[in-house]
This record gives sequence, C-alpha cells and structure tokens, in this order.
Amino acid sequence: MSLTFPVLPMKASIGSLPASDDGWAYEIKWDGYRTIVFVADGRVRLQSTSGKDVTERWPEFAALADALNTPSAVLDAELVVFDDDGRPRFELVQQSGRGSDREAVLHIFDVLAVGGTDTIGLPYVDRRRLLTQLVEPGANWLVPAHQIGDGAALLAATVERQLEGVIAKRLDSVYKPGTRSKDWIKVKNRTRVDVVVGGFTAGSGRRESSFGALLVGVHDAHGALAFAGGVGTGFDQRTLADLTARLRPLEIDTCPFVTLPPTKYRRGARWVQPVLTATIEIAEFTNEGLVRHASFVTLA
Repeated sequence: MSLTFPVLPMKASIGSLPASDDGWAYEIKWDGYRTIVFVADGRVRLQSTSGKDVTERWPEFAALADALNTPSAVLDAELVVFDDDGRPRFELVQQSGRGSDREAVLHIFDVLAVGGTDTIGLPYVDRRRLLTQLVEPGANWLVPAHQIGDGAALLAATVERQLEGVIAKRLDSVYKPGTRSKDWIKVKNRTRVDVVVGGFTAGSGRRESSFGALLVGVHDAHGALAFAGGVGTGFDQRTLADLTARLRPLEIDTCPFVTLPPTKYRRGARWVQPVLTATIEIAEFTNEGLVRHASFVTLA
C-alpha cells in the first residue's frame, strides 16, 4: 500500500450549488472532526486532519476492523457527536472522547485504499459503490447516504433540519490527498443575526491601524448584554476604516457585557458604549451562547 500514515485529506472549495446538477452527487455536510481511518491486522488507527494520531481518544471505534469486508483499508470520515435532539454539534465533539458520556459516530464517506491497493484514482461514483460493499454498519459507524442530482432539494432539507449544509462532488472526481479541489464544493447554510458591538480587539499586520475583531453581545431575557463572541472576518479596507472611525469616539473604561468575556477575548480588548448594532452571518450559536463561524455583513 503506497498510502501510509499520515495522509492529508482532500478538501472541498467553499462555494454555491453547481448551476446544473449534471455530473454531480451530493452529500450532507456533517459538523464534526475530519478523520482518516487506517485499518490493518485487526487494528484501527485514527488520524486527525493535521496528521496527529488520535486513536486512544475514541476507543468506541476499535471494533470497526471487524465490520469491514477486507483485512485492510484507508477510509475518510467525519467524526460526529449528536445532541439530545439528534443534531450533530461541533462543541460536543470537542468534549467527547475517552471517559465522555457521549459516544462519537464515524460517518465514513470515502475509501482511499483496500487490501493494499490504492483506490484514490477511481472516480467518485466507483469509490462510493465500493465503500458500501466494504462497511457493515455498526452502532458507532455508518456510510451516510448520497444522491446524484437534485442538490437544491437536499440543501433545503438541511436547512429544515438545521444542519450545516451539503458537499457537491463531481461523479468523475478522483481523490487528491492534501489538495483543496473545485471538484468538491462545500455549500454552507448561514443565518443572519443582529448583535450589539461592545468592544474590539487590537489589530495586527494590515489591521494594525484598525482592529482585529469586533466583540459582540445579545440581550438576554432580563435585558442585560450577554457576551456572544468575536467577529473577525467579512471586512474590506473601507469597512475597517469606517468602523474604526465610529468605534474610537465610543471607547469606555468598563466592560459593557454582564459577565466578562473569556480571557482570550480580553487580551488587548477595548470596550465601547453598546450603541452600534451589526448584522452578521453565523453557522450557529454554540451551547455557550457564542457565535460560530461569524462574518460581518453591515451595521444594522
């Protein structure tokens, strides 16, 4: 087998649904940890995206070797943990592992090698067919469904189920380890929310004269301003200059949030009067009430 540990995964480009469904398949994008799985000699080895061996953290996958119809394989998967409502939650993955109350589930979506032979040169549609023949579903792993065509319908279904989005993949695409390819397109669902600006962090590099991120909050049930995280993307140079000019006269000495933000947000923070409201796009609010994958849109 030419594929040896570690293997850098193939990644999708961020974009929108293809203009035509011809030649495309669609999968649900599961919100978890990308994981490369090595199976050989009855043992399972897990690798993170960065190439780290994380096998010991998730012992619930040790029996996966017995569920494969081959003595050895290299698989690509998303490691997911579900909440009480059956939704995948990224923060639960961060809390999961040995000793956790919640077990993880591997959504195995690609096969890179089987029985000592690499399969990365096969078209996507052939690798998917092979994958379903290899993996017997278990309590902690499965091969999630995919569909050919009708991507808009699947994307709409993920919105309804409050899932992250879909991945569009060309039927003839080969697997290119370590690359970000336009043959795979990541289409994310985003939500727009209004937040109150309560501060900003110091900028560096090209942002040294402006700021690094806006520190934002939302009003809780009692009307107090609860901290909701930082927003560090979505700004062009004109927006940075305009916001900096608006923020400087509003600076105050005390934090406007009802509770102090975590230390990582307070380093170099400047507080402002909470009079500006911003519209941002987010993937979701975490269980801690913080915005995730936030991007600035405009001042509301």
